[in-house]
Amino acid sequence: MSYNRRKFISFMGKAGIGAVVMPQFLINCGQVTTPTNNFTKTSSKRLNELKKLTLKGLEASDKDNLLLAKGLDYHCVVKWGDKINEIDTFGFNNDFTCFIPFDDNTPKDRLLWVNHEYVNPLFVSDFNANSNAKKTKEQVDKEMYNVGGSIVRIKEENGIWSVVQNDPHNRRITAKTPIELNWDTAIKGKTTVIGTHSNCSGGITSWKTFITCEENYQDCFGETRYNNNNIATHIPSYFGWEKIYKYPPEHYGWVVEVNPKDGTIQKHIALGRFAHECCTLYELEDKRVVAYSGDDKKSEHLYKFISSKPSSLKEGTLYVADTINGKWLALDWDNHPILKDKFKDQTELLIRAREAAKLLGATELNRPEDIEIDPITGHVLVSLTNNSDKNDFHGSILKIEETNGKFDALTFKASTYKAGGEEHGFSCPDNLAFDLAGNLWLTSDMSGSSMNKEDKPYIEFKNNSLFVIPRYGKEVGKVIRVASAPRDAELTGPWFSPDGKTLFLSVQHPGEQTTDLNNPTSKWPFDNDQIPKPTVVAITGDLIEKMNKLNIIES
Repeated sequence: MSYNRRKFISFMGKAGIGAVVMPQFLINCGQVTTPTNNFTKTSSKRLNELKKLTLKGLEASDKDNLLLAKGLDYHCVVKWGDKINEIDTFGFNNDFTCFIPFDDNTPKDRLLWVNHEYVNPLFVSDFNANSNAKKTKEQVDKEMYNVGGSIVRIKEENGIWSVVQNDPHNRRITAKTPIELNWDTAIKGKTTVIGTHSNCSGGITSWKTFITCEENYQDCFGETRYNNNNIATHIPSYFGWEKIYKYPPEHYGWVVEVNPKDGTIQKHIALGRFAHECCTLYELEDKRVVAYSGDDKKSEHLYKFISSKPSSLKEGTLYVADTINGKWLALDWDNHPILKDKFKDQTELLIRAREAAKLLGATELNRPEDIEIDPITGHVLVSLTNNSDKNDFHGSILKIEETNGKFDALTFKASTYKAGGEEHGFSCPDNLAFDLAGNLWLTSDMSGSSMNKEDKPYIEFKNNSLFVIPRYGKEVGKVIRVASAPRDAELTGPWFSPDGKTLFLSVQHPGEQTTDLNNPTSKWPFDNDQIPKPTVVAITGDLIEKMNKLNIIES
């Protein structure tokens, strides 16, 4: 289903129609929503201001530039190849961004985490995938270095955010970094594995560590496939790294936690192995953790982990969603004979979570990607990007209403929050973020090979974009384009500063369709070498500040 304007306003909790009492949710700049006992009330004066706020969106564009709506500007914070310390450089294809306070008393001094999802060998290792050449160890090493993530200390001075050069906290996590498994059983004989890669979205824990998620892990070291007789076969990877390094595929496809202060890292096995687009955390009143994650692949599933101990991502139960009947199904080896018949123990079940989910009858979804919790209604929103196999080219956003608003509930209601397509002004929703006033921001994920092609269903949308759905004002409920990406690029990882004055955003894979370095399809961000570079930008301006004003009680 799709919402008309009247129904949409009702769905959004009637915010913007009259004085509103906010429930016990407080947005925390992006992927993390945590409970609070503070209630805020929107004053009539503030509502009148919001009703008068007019947003003039952008038209769809195929220009090779980062275009912003009126009232916005941007500056580059860090680009691929920039030095972050004496030995390390910023990685390739930056995706998810988030940060924590470096010091609680200095809001303009932060530790920024950035995912590096994958590489374009043509740019990174000078390897042409269309040639008959074999990739060398040196080329593989360059590619492995440029994925994972970066931690950089950033400061804001006079409205400009920049990296603190050579700060002791600046470091790289790569596909060569040793990482411990947070599990009592070894996987393929190892309790410490080598590297993280395919890092897509993520989040922040309540104990102030970074969460990064391994998505399309099969592209790096391949995958293990099982037939009906449970006989395993290795499926080769796209990048061919296993030809140089014989690392098992089972070491990848996990949720990874990074401590920004000391760089220690662990992979959380209890959350299951699949193409984790994200991991969105909610802390219950008793400090137990609920973690939502989607498997970004056609006809895969939505998962929820509920911990049994406070502040734990190890002890607990992993569930998978049956959205048709509104049930969370426990992926519990001990209590399901059908799972015991297929897998030898809980560890193997978690490694093969996709198979276990299908055995239990979980609902196949159209590429579940990012997940956010609405800070006002408490609804869980899930981006379903698309699924051409089922003729869903434009995707939708799924709404999950947990029973009685309890995030550890085992039943829920599922419905479509908003469908993509020309009628609704967006296609292929990906990353989601709520700002400090409860407006919903979303990015699109049309593939570079499909954008701006006359024979594809995306021609009207042109380049990928950033949109906002206002909660207040004349445009409440509308989908408004506020940024248009350079050619071939995707906008990812929206994250707001605590004061709501800056939106951090990744410009990922500009010029991805390039086949000749002397004639790139994009030259953004227009450095002297004219080579496209994935870049994190800071977006500022009057429009951002007005939309992010917190609701306050007038004295």
